[in-house]
Amino acid sequence: MMISSDREQADTDTDTNGMGVTGNYERLTSIAMFYKIFILLFAASFSFSAYGHDKAAFVLYDKAGKPVSYHRLLNKAKKSDVVLFGELHDNPVAHWLQLELSKDLHKTKKLIMGAEMFDADTRKVLDEYLAGTIDAARLDSLIRLWPNHKTDYAPLVDFARDRRIRFIGTNIPKRFARLVHKSGGFAALDSLGSEEKGWIVPLPFHFDPELPQYRKILTMEDGHGTPEVVKAQAIKDATMAHFILLNHKPGHTFLHFNGAYHSDFHEGIVFYLQRENGSLRYMTITTVEQDDVRHLEEKHRDRADFIICVDSDMTKTY
Repeated sequence: MMISSDREQADTDTDTNGMGVTGNYERLTSIAMFYKIFILLFAASFSFSAYGHDKAAFVLYDKAGKPVSYHRLLNKAKKSDVVLFGELHDNPVAHWLQLELSKDLHKTKKLIMGAEMFDADTRKVLDEYLAGTIDAARLDSLIRLWPNHKTDYAPLVDFARDRRIRFIGTNIPKRFARLVHKSGGFAALDSLGSEEKGWIVPLPFHFDPELPQYRKILTMEDGHGTPEVVKAQAIKDATMAHFILLNHKPGHTFLHFNGAYHSDFHEGIVFYLQRENGSLRYMTITTVEQDDVRHLEEKHRDRADFIICVDSDMTKTY
């Protein structure tokens, strides 16, 4: 039989699937092309990822300095009763992640939100805004909003308002913190009325000036770190912890936003939370800036459970 006849016969043969040899060839060709395209796309994506890592805006680390995923942070937050999100007030990456974490937690958890940026004496007005009885302009005229409220905190408050999430102002009124600072002691608060005392941690409260972060304040340059500043810092921390615990509910996650110094190294707010209720599960996040984000500097390790390391050149919000 001629070879050409064999080829012609082969063209009419079928495999067990009823596909001709020509069909097999075409199928194998298609599979080969698929894998070729897959390999090219994988190589391209790897190159893009490598380039992106070189120019990363931020890297998320665990407390030991190991890079971790946002998914891991989210999973731990879901298992926590209180999450303290420490920010650098002018850092846009921290503010973006605060909103993203709020959204993601709300999908599966009962959520309560709160912030240092709202003093306890503003709660009634803030509640009116959350209920929709006053608008943003009225809110701005009635309480002391931070200069970066519109860009950084309004999205968080509006998220809570739109989803009927409680949002708590936890901080001591600024005039009372100044009173402690100027008078040099907590005794100056004894003369407050009963309503005013309802806006601060119950007195007397435990004060430990030997906490490392408080002692660090005393090393501030230009003489700005004084024992009076430490006391003002402590009553802020104690008051925020008090209102977090007062407003926390079983089965909920309380997501609190504060300056990083208030919760770094599990001191500040965390110290008072654990002292008053050591049975709750606490998680901390902090924000740091480095010229090179690819490796976490030693001084930032153990600063929090999760550390957002942002490129120092990142644009500021104000």
